[in-house]
Amino acid sequence: MKKSSIKETIGVGRRKTAVASVRLRPGSGKIVVNGKPFVDYFKISSMQETLKSPLVHFSLENQYDVLVRVSGGGLEAQTIAVRLGVARALVAEKEELRKALKDLQYLTRDPRRKERKKYGLAGARKRYQFSKR
Repeated sequence: MKKSSIKETIGVGRRKTAVASVRLRPGSGKIVVNGKPFVDYFKISSMQETLKSPLVHFSLENQYDVLVRVSGGGLEAQTIAVRLGVARALVAEKEELRKALKDLQYLTRDPRRKERKKYGLAGARKRYQFSKR
């Protein structure tokens, strides 16, 4: 099998249980998510804008092709995971963008996760119904 000589930069983004592996390569601005065009995968326009925002902010959307493999979580968590992956790949490509991306909070990983259920309770914090009599 012949190895292609295309220079790729890889960034990994996570949010809750969603994990996105993003490959950034020089190209015409094509974005593919799990083998589909990203407008077919993320049908809501606000999600599409969120996903492209690191590229759009620096006017790089027509300079790179983005190949994404994402799994787990819901669509919103996947969108934010992809955005983090794109931002990390951009920093790996162009280190001078780090400060600007950090100021825009595109490099900040959201640490919030679902709280575990505790024993003796109905959920993480919810109690079982109390009956006085």
